Amino acid sequence: MSDRQCFLNGEFMPLAEARIPVLDRGFIFGDGVYDVVPVYGKRLFCFDEHIARLNRSLAKLRLPEPASSAQWLARCRQLVAAEPADDQVVYIQVTRGVAPRDHVMPANPNPTVFIMSNPMVGASAAQRRDGVACVSSDDFRWARGDIKSTSLLGNVMARQLSADQGATETILFRDGHLTEASSSNVWLVRDGVLVGPPQSDHVLEGIRFGLLQTLCQHTGIGFERRPIAQSELRDADELLLSSATKEVLPVTRLDGALVGHGAAQGKPGPVYARLYQVYQQAKTTLSV
Repeated sequence: MSDRQCFLNGEFMPLAEARIPVLDRGFIFGDGVYDVVPVYGKRLFCFDEHIARLNRSLAKLRLPEPASSAQWLARCRQLVAAEPADDQVVYIQVTRGVAPRDHVMPANPNPTVFIMSNPMVGASAAQRRDGVACVSSDDFRWARGDIKSTSLLGNVMARQLSADQGATETILFRDGHLTEASSSNVWLVRDGVLVGPPQSDHVLEGIRFGLLQTLCQHTGIGFERRPIAQSELRDADELLLSSATKEVLPVTRLDGALVGHGAAQGKPGPVYARLYQVYQQAKTTLSV
C-alpha cells in the first residue's frame, strides 16, 4: 500500500500518509456519503450516473457539492492512471468535515473529500458458472437506505450474517417485502420478466437499476418495478444480484433451498446469461 496514491482535500499523496483529524464528523458520526465507480480498461463506467447519485446523497444530507463533474473526473482519472490494474474500483467519500462534536450540523461545513482506487475483485468464474448462495433476514438497518451514507454498521452486520454461513449476500425484507441486500440490489425473474422493488426510502437507487432497464429494452427482456413479497423469492424462476463489483450475478441457493424450477433448478438461468452478455458489451460503450 505504501506506493499507492489517493486524493485528500485538494492534494494527491501516498495513501499510507493520508490523515484526517479525529474530530472529522465522518469519523465521529459517520456523517458523510460515498460512491463507488467501476473501472474497466482504465476507463470509468457510468461515471456521470455515479456522480449524479453522489450529488443526490449530498443534497439529502444538506452538504454542498465540493467539486464539479469535470473536477471529479480529472481526479479519478489521475488516480486510475497511477494504478497498475486495468480493472479497478474508485471510491469517493465526502464528509461534513471537522467541527466540535455536536449532533447539530455546523452552519458552514468544510467538507472532507477523499478518493482512492483499488484493483477490482469481481465474481469468480465458478460463481458465474454455478451461481451463489444467499441467506435472508429482516431489514434492521435505518430507514434511509436511499442515501449512500458512510454510516454502514447495519449493512456490515447484515453482510456478516451471510459470511458466517459461507454465503455471498444477505437479502433483506422489511414488512414482508424485498428491499435489497447488504451491499447489492436484488432482482427476481418470473416468466421471462426482470422484476425489481420500487423506488423508496428503503432502497438505494443502484446505478444498475437504470442500466438493467436499458439492457432489457435492448434485448427484449421484460422489465418491471413493483413491491415484491418475500414469498415470491421462494418461487422465482431466477434470482439475481447487481452491484458495481458483482455487475449482475445469479443466485442459485437461498436459505439452503435451490432457486428455480425443473431441470433449471439450482442453475443460472437464461435471463441472467443474456443480461451478463450485454452487460459486458456495455462496458465499452458506457465508459469514459
